Amino acid sequence: MRLDESVQRILGIDPGLAASGWGVVEQKESRVSYVAHGCIETTSGQNHAERLLAIYKEIKSVIKKWKPETGAIESLYFARNAKSAMPVAEASGVLRMAIAEAGIPVYEYNPNEIKKAITGVARAEKSQVQEMTRLILGLEKIPCPDHSADALGAAICCAHSNLYQEGKVNVKRKTKK
Repeated sequence: MRLDESVQRILGIDPGLAASGWGVVEQKESRVSYVAHGCIETTSGQNHAERLLAIYKEIKSVIKKWKPETGAIESLYFARNAKSAMPVAEASGVLRMAIAEAGIPVYEYNPNEIKKAITGVARAEKSQVQEMTRLILGLEKIPCPDHSADALGAAICCAHSNLYQEGKVNVKRKTKK
């Protein structure tokens, strides 16, 4: 735990076998700030089990270095390529296992939830989400590669969700009379 206990560090993950993006943000009340991002990459020439082990070891290293208190992972979506579903699901499982092993709670958000948290629109284009992620975090450039930007988006979504769950944001709804 950091000296300022009102700051929460969130690790966002965009799971994949070839590339798993990660991003770390800090949340203090309604402010979300950038900490770090990166991408864990494996190659198709590697043995499948070795690829999963590499992902596991790398994310453990990220957790050890950045010490997050919360994890946020993008849920899997396979409308276009069902063939990649199993390997990506296995990578997601390895990532979740490393986070759980560290005693960190992990929350799952589907792509539309993340898009809505970042842009206000669940069907936003990827480029819109990336640009808003850049703006929210005050970065000069859109984080690269795309998987890292997506991971930062998951972390921001988690931070915004925390505000609502803790009652720090008052949501007023219009009701029909």
